[in-house]
Amino acid sequence: MSQRSDLRQRRATLEGEWSRWIPQLRAARRSPAGSGVALRPEVTESWLRSLSSVDPHRDSAPAAEDGSVARRWADSPLRRPVDDLAGELHSIADDAGFVTAVTDESGTILWTCGGRTMRTRAERVNFAPGGRWDEPDMGTNALSLALRTGRPSTVFSAEHLVSALHGWVCYCAPVHAPDGRILGVLDLSTTWDRSHPLAMSTVRSLVTAIESRLAAELPAPRPPAPGAPLRLTCLGVERAERGGVPLPLRPRQLEILTLLALEPDGFTAERLREAVYGDRPVTASTFKAEISHLRRALAGGVTTRRYALTTPVTCDAVEVLAALRRGDTSTALRHYRGPLLPRSEAPGIVEWRAQLEVAVREAVLAGAGPEHALRYGERAPYDAEVHEHALRLLAPDDPRRPIALGRLSTALRD
Repeated sequence: MSQRSDLRQRRATLEGEWSRWIPQLRAARRSPAGSGVALRPEVTESWLRSLSSVDPHRDSAPAAEDGSVARRWADSPLRRPVDDLAGELHSIADDAGFVTAVTDESGTILWTCGGRTMRTRAERVNFAPGGRWDEPDMGTNALSLALRTGRPSTVFSAEHLVSALHGWVCYCAPVHAPDGRILGVLDLSTTWDRSHPLAMSTVRSLVTAIESRLAAELPAPRPPAPGAPLRLTCLGVERAERGGVPLPLRPRQLEILTLLALEPDGFTAERLREAVYGDRPVTASTFKAEISHLRRALAGGVTTRRYALTTPVTCDAVEVLAALRRGDTSTALRHYRGPLLPRSEAPGIVEWRAQLEVAVREAVLAGAGPEHALRYGERAPYDAEVHEHALRLLAPDDPRRPIALGRLSTALRD
């Protein structure tokens, strides 16, 4: 068989697979209660990724192969802060009828608590220490989405790929180390009929408490070398370093630093305060305290009165903009690893986030080669125009066509 014929056969086979699963994806966009709510793009994209490795009819999560879950939990940086909060976690799980779980960065459950009835139900699907809940092992679920995106996630009933989980709802948030790494996730799960509107805010509050304890346990950081470069990474993740040493900045200070990096001409106090807080009733002393902390962390580095950076800083978002101005879409996409400060709701950050996304997207759509559209399409499962653009540019026998076709099917709406 010639290579061309082989490619055509592979394409036909893969497109047949998409055709077989797309009706089931569409059917699964309805909740069991008949609410008629469409599945979110990140859920259907996860389904399409998962189908190559996960049987939707499996009955439980696979078990960790090394059998060393107890040792892994004993050595986990999450153990001590979770132990500190164990009483509260047990109380929440018992009172609300939840199972609480903590995983490591691989999605393996290391610790759980909850009432006997709910834990027995959870153990039937191996939602228990040793169960592997990452996407390649268990498909679409809140734990796998939170690990992949670095953001809180809820997965309800038939949004789960595995049908054995259709009776469940899971609320989950990643736990970040002070340097920005994901250490694992905290999850609250229960049966779908017990879903509660405050569950996600509870998870967020608990994760904030865990992350605060992690930061408090850190030894005093070694001071950076004098004149060491400052690096700000704010696309998809949130991290500032000087000479490789993480800077202990709170989220609000990272927002301010990002805005100052993106606008080197600086801000008046009024404009910067509005960009950070919007119309929230925040006192002037609170705003000035955040600026003062940032200035101390930068060893000066921020001018007074009109706020601007006086210390050199490299920033991935600035590098994306510079690459786009040069017409270098490949470099822009290499730096564009995700949305600007994805957890931030500061008005100035939200505005810059949209500007960056639009600028990168337009550069991709103006491109004459499929590589840019395929690469951007990994992060834009909802963008039918990008996937159609990729399909127009791909040759009929290109083995990447099924990828673009699958993404397009995700973006289509009934």
